[in-house]
Amino acid sequence: MAERRMFAKSIIDSDLFLDLPHTTQNLYFHLSMRADDDGFINNPKSIMRNVRCNDDDLRLLIAKQFVIPFDSGVVVIKHWKIHNYIQKDRYKPTIFREEKSKLKLEKTNVYTECIQDVYNMDTQDRLGKDRLGKDRLGEVRLEGDSSPLPQKQEYKTYGKYNNVSLTDEQHADLSKTYGQQKLNQYIKKVDLYCQKHGKSYDDYDATIRSWIDEDKEKEPEHSYDLDEFSEYTLNHVPQIKGINSQ
Repeated sequence: MAERRMFAKSIIDSDLFLDLPHTTQNLYFHLSMRADDDGFINNPKSIMRNVRCNDDDLRLLIAKQFVIPFDSGVVVIKHWKIHNYIQKDRYKPTIFREEKSKLKLEKTNVYTECIQDVYNMDTQDRLGKDRLGKDRLGEVRLEGDSSPLPQKQEYKTYGKYNNVSLTDEQHADLSKTYGQQKLNQYIKKVDLYCQKHGKSYDDYDATIRSWIDEDKEKEPEHSYDLDEFSEYTLNHVPQIKGINSQ
C-alpha cells in the first residue's frame, strides 16, 4: 500500500467542502491518509476518536457525499480516484471486495452506489423462511415481512458555518416549542460557538434545548424602577391619579 496520498484541489477547494466545520474537514483528511489503495477504510470510528472528532463529523461527510458507508462499518472515499493515481507496480487491491462490488466507478472517476434490490439478495446463507436478513440501512427483518422499513434520518446543516445538524423533524419540533425567531437565534449562537472553539456536539437538538433552558433560568425577575411604578399607579389606581390631578 502506498505511503503517500494526494488531494485534488477541485474537491477540497470547493465551497461544499470548505463550508464544512473544521473538525469534519480534519476527519476527511485523516480518513483519506489511512485509506487503502482503492480508498476503503475499515476503522473510521477509531480514526474519528483518535483525532478527537465525533459521530456528527462522520455523519456530515456521509450526508454531503464525501464518503460512502457500508453495513459492515467500512467506508470509502467517494472522490478517491480523483485524488489519487497509483502506479500498477505499487498498487495493492483492496481486501474489501464485497463492498467494492456494490460500487460503480463513473467516467468522472467518482464512486457511486449500485442500486440493489434487497428482496433479491444472495441466498447462499439461506436458513429457510425465518432467515434473518439485513437491508442496506442495517435494519433487521424476517423474510416475508412486507411491512415498510423505517426511513433513515437525514440531517441538514444550519448556521453560517454549517456546524449545526438537525433532522427536519427536530427542526420543526424546536420551532414549534420555542418559536422560529428564538430557534434561529440559538442556531446562530451554537454555530458561532462551535466555529470559534473548534467544538462539535453529538446531539444538536438537545444542545439547543439545553442552552435555551439555561438562559431562561438566568433571566432575572422583572422589577419596576420608580418612574415605572409612578406610571403604573397613575394608570391603574384612580384615587392616586385623582390626587395628582388636583
